[in-house]
Amino acid sequence: MTLLIREHHVSELLDIRTAISAVEEVVRDQAVGKATNRPRQRVFGTASLLHVMAGGDSRLGVYGLKTYSTSKSGTRFLVLLFDSASGDLLAMIEADTLGQMRTGAASGVATKYQARQEADTVGIIGTGWQSESQLMAVCAVRPIRQITAYGRNAQRRESFSAKMSAQLGVEVKPAASAEEAVRGQSIVITCTTAREPVISGSWIEPGTHLNVAGSNFLSKAEVDVETIKRCSVIAVDSIDQARLEAGDLLPAIERGVINWESVTELGRIVAGQLTGRTSTDDITLFKSVGIAIWDVATALRVYRSALDRGLGDYVELWSGKM
Repeated sequence: MTLLIREHHVSELLDIRTAISAVEEVVRDQAVGKATNRPRQRVFGTASLLHVMAGGDSRLGVYGLKTYSTSKSGTRFLVLLFDSASGDLLAMIEADTLGQMRTGAASGVATKYQARQEADTVGIIGTGWQSESQLMAVCAVRPIRQITAYGRNAQRRESFSAKMSAQLGVEVKPAASAEEAVRGQSIVITCTTAREPVISGSWIEPGTHLNVAGSNFLSKAEVDVETIKRCSVIAVDSIDQARLEAGDLLPAIERGVINWESVTELGRIVAGQLTGRTSTDDITLFKSVGIAIWDVATALRVYRSALDRGLGDYVELWSGKM
C-alpha cells in the first residue's frame, strides 16, 4: 500500500528546522558517497515543460524522484518515495510546499557553514513565495536582527515585509532599490525569476555570504561576473547539475574568471572536507539549482511524520500484479 500525502498534510508536517536537518544530512551523505543525485531532465511540450529529477541515499534506505510540469496555468509537483531494499513505493507526495521548504533549507545549510558566525543582517532580492522559506532558513541558523527586502512591485514588497516581520519576529524593511537592499548586509539572498543580474559585485561588502537561489537555467543569471570574481569560496549543490543549469556561473567561467575546479559542492563543506570560508573578510557564495536528493530526504521526514500522526490516505497500486 502506498501513502498519498496531500499538500495540506505537508504544510502541517514540515517545518523549516526539519527541512534543514534533512538537507544537511543528505548532502553530507552525498560528499562521502552514500547519496546519489541525477541531474534534472526536461521534456518540452507545445506549451509546457515536464521536469524529472531522481536520487537516493543508501544510508537512509530510500530513493525516489520529483517530477513536475510547468505551464501558463501553473506548476504541479509530485514526489515518489521508494524503499530502496524492496522497491516498494512508500509514498506519493504533493510537493509544492516540500519544494519550497527544501530550497530554503539548503540556503540555511549553506549559511550555517559559510556565513560568519556574527552575521545578523540580511538583504533579499525577490519577494515571492520562495523567498519566504529563504528567510525562515537563515533566521533558523543565525541570530538575524534585521532584514531588508526588495522586489520590483512596490505593493508586494510592502506586504511581503509586513508578513515576514510578523512571522519571524524580525524587522523586515522594504527597500526602494536592489542596491539599498544589498549594501552593508552580512547575508545577501537572490530569489527571483530574473534573466539578467539583479545585483552588482560592487555593492557587496567584505565578509558577506550570498545565497543565489532563483535560477536553474543556463540562460538566466541573478549576479554579475564581478560578484563571482570577488568570491573566495563558491559552493554549488551538485557540480554535474550546476554545469547544466548554473547560469550565474557560466559567464565567469566563459571569461576565465573561475573554472569548475575552483567550485566545490556544499556537501564537502558540510562533511568537513573543505572549509566554508578562510577569513572573516571572505565573500562566500552558494549557488543553488535544486537537486533531487534534497526532495528525497525531505520527503522521508514527511512520510515518517505522516505515519506517526496517521495522516494521508492509502492507495493500492498494481493490485494482483506483484
